[in-house]
Amino acid sequence: MNYLKEIIDYGVIGLLVFMSFLSVWFFIERLLFFWKLDVKKFATKEELELKATSFLSLIATIAASAPYVGLLGTVLGIILTFYTMGQHGIVNTKEIMIGLALALKATAMGLVVAIPATWMYNYLVRKVEVALAKWDIEHAA
Repeated sequence: MNYLKEIIDYGVIGLLVFMSFLSVWFFIERLLFFWKLDVKKFATKEELELKATSFLSLIATIAASAPYVGLLGTVLGIILTFYTMGQHGIVNTKEIMIGLALALKATAMGLVVAIPATWMYNYLVRKVEVALAKWDIEHAA
């Protein structure tokens, strides 16, 4: 049964770490894009918007789904704890609490991934709005 616990722990936590890596990677990529952005080079506002919003949906998806991935890990961990209790007849409160505490770490990790990803997404959405406003100003004259 320990191998199942390891699969749940490393699988869920590994997926959350990967999601975190992706969100940070694309956030940095978008920051570099906006740093070099010259709105004068775009003939249409739609073209600018398409380029500026690249990968934003991925960051938003990670922000929205990370808590659910963490919750899945917690639910699987709790199921495993109850299964182990049933198999071994564990009635020791200490062992139950340790199992439940370890299960909850997945939810915590999901939130650790989701909260910064939400901040990054919102920051980038504001950058898009500013870029589009600059395009309007440049092409109004």
